[in-house]
Amino acid sequence: MVDETIIRSLAVKTTSKIVLLVMDGVGGLRVDGKTELEAAHTPHLDELAARSICGVADPVSPGITPGSGPGHLGMFGYDPLLYEIGRGVLEALGIGMELGKSDVVARGNFATMDQKGIIVDRRAGRIPTEKNMELCALLQKEIQEIEGVQVEVRHGKEHRFVLRFMKAGLDGRIEDTDPQREGHPPKTPTPLVPEAEHTAEIIKLFVERANRVLQDHHPANTVLLRGISQIPAIPSMSDLFKLSPACIATYPMYKGLARLVGMEILETGEGIVDEFKTLKKHYKEFDYFFLHIKKTDSYGEDGNFEKKVEVIEEVDRHLPVLLELDPDVIAVTGDHSTPSLLKGHSWHPNPFMLCSKYERIDDVQEFAEAACVKGGLGRLLAVHEMPLMLASALKLEKFGA
Repeated sequence: MVDETIIRSLAVKTTSKIVLLVMDGVGGLRVDGKTELEAAHTPHLDELAARSICGVADPVSPGITPGSGPGHLGMFGYDPLLYEIGRGVLEALGIGMELGKSDVVARGNFATMDQKGIIVDRRAGRIPTEKNMELCALLQKEIQEIEGVQVEVRHGKEHRFVLRFMKAGLDGRIEDTDPQREGHPPKTPTPLVPEAEHTAEIIKLFVERANRVLQDHHPANTVLLRGISQIPAIPSMSDLFKLSPACIATYPMYKGLARLVGMEILETGEGIVDEFKTLKKHYKEFDYFFLHIKKTDSYGEDGNFEKKVEVIEEVDRHLPVLLELDPDVIAVTGDHSTPSLLKGHSWHPNPFMLCSKYERIDDVQEFAEAACVKGGLGRLLAVHEMPLMLASALKLEKFGA
């Protein structure tokens, strides 16, 4: 990518507006001859593609399967190889935690473990959020401190929660305890550097105590920890790109990532229709909007091809709300691919389209993988999307004499 000092020097503040619509995990693989995007009825997305320039984007690098953090950072214009942000930090910021520099946080899953200590469901059947709140309150009551380290447990949505350890001198460079697939035991929290050995032991003691507290609460009878991390230093979008950015999202992690790069978090309802209404309500207040759709990814991870198709079609039905606002730049893509066929994130590039009166139009007539790969942008890295959006909004000055 272009060096940040160069981007900062070229970026200018203007009144033009950019909307980045992200359907999380939207990319897929063909089942019975079609991907989810190809199977979906999407007249509005296809019409937009017909007046856009298209391509496919690798979130990190060809062949690398990204997590949600790196996937979004690239789209926001940050090199994901330079800024490695743990999922725990993103979840914590997403639910409004104010983190200290020495705090260590993790994103937790309530999970189901059998009598042999094997994980049989990494998400505990996606327990209701109300049950999550009850269990987090129980853990907080029973585990407030471990060897002088303060412990905070905060609920998220469904099976997710945030775990925070507070004391000077902690080090978050520790491996996840989540085995990432069923049929395996939880992993032991292992330090990646010698400085993290004490913190790893504290986390190990927490998991042991949590298992005792939860033993009678099947299916949520254990916890898995991911993204054990500490808050990094990262420049804001207003500093780098001279933007006034806003985030419209329903899940904590994406709000957390947006907050980390300086976006204003807009309150919205739970549904896709609510998110588009929020965009319309606040449209005059900001010049950059990140509008995030989660369920495309959720159904992809569940292996539910039909439901993922339904979410794509629902986005398409509400797209006229965005089109009627007529922003200077509209970009549509995903942060990574989540093919239903694989039931997880994959290394496949994401379809990407960029609509602006200042962009050349290619011959692509459909927003789908095979169509976009033939587009005028070809195959690019996601980190290049932000300079393209800024340029198309006339927010970048000329480089050099």
